[in-house]
Amino acid sequence: MSRSLLRGARLARQRTEEPPTIRSSAPRMLAIYLNDHFAGATSGAALAKRVARNHHADEFGSRLTAVAREIKRDRTALRQIMRVLGVRPARYKIVAAWLAEKFGRLKPNGGLVRRTRLSALLELEALCLGVQGKAAGWRTLLAVHDQYPRLDEQALRGLLARAHHQFDELENMRARTATALGS
Repeated sequence: MSRSLLRGARLARQRTEEPPTIRSSAPRMLAIYLNDHFAGATSGAALAKRVARNHHADEFGSRLTAVAREIKRDRTALRQIMRVLGVRPARYKIVAAWLAEKFGRLKPNGGLVRRTRLSALLELEALCLGVQGKAAGWRTLLAVHDQYPRLDEQALRGLLARAHHQFDELENMRARTATALGS
């Protein structure tokens, strides 16, 4: 066979194989699921950092800073879980999530160029939703942990408890912000 035919056959075979970001010891659907959560964690960590920075001087500042640090640690924990399972991050999903967080800043908030109370409320609601999604991810991993002996059940339970605590903190701030919205 000629070199070009061999190269063409190799390329055709590569096109039918699984994308390299999905190859892992975990089943393909779990790898995709983890990558989707990792993309969400990337966006959520960026949002949490920005919200904490925007509130650094107000009553929620220190609490939001603590939650933002925890969210960043949770993203790192998810990355470690992916590493343990042999799942490589899908870069295109990470970039898309990062861009989505940046574009999310363009929402109308009742002010043309400045932040309003509505900005804070919408950001806190987005963080609440993100933390609920993260908690669902930890529950899913707990549901399948017996199939993957390398997953640490106690660590997953700790991550889930932390997500519940984060949600309680954020929901409290969200409710107080919503109440102030009417005044």
